[in-house]
Amino acid sequence: VTLVESGGGLVQPGGSLRLSCAASGFTFSSYGMSWYRQAPGKERELVAFISSAGGSTYYADSVKGRFTISRDNAKNTVDLQMNTLKPEDTAVYYCNQGVYWGQGTQVTVSS
Repeated sequence: VTLVESGGGLVQPGGSLRLSCAASGFTFSSYGMSWYRQAPGKERELVAFISSAGGSTYYADSVKGRFTISRDNAKNTVDLQMNTLKPEDTAVYYCNQGVYWGQGTQVTVSS
């Protein structure tokens, strides 16, 4: 199983970023997928989840209404659209499938 995140970077408060995770090595369409994040000195936390067919989603309260998780089962990708970013969104963002993790992509929100 390989999960490769991309799309992180530096953005000003109020800005947007779109993260993408390319998955391989398993039957992608059979599994729910998640995005987690870990800020310096804090525990890793669940940000968003999407079911295998994309019909169900979950968001942490802290990102609800600002972030949108989506997936393309034909391309084996899961994305996280992040809008109205805040400094407290600064973290390393990880793609997750069960026990498997990507390497993470850094998101920094700062003026």
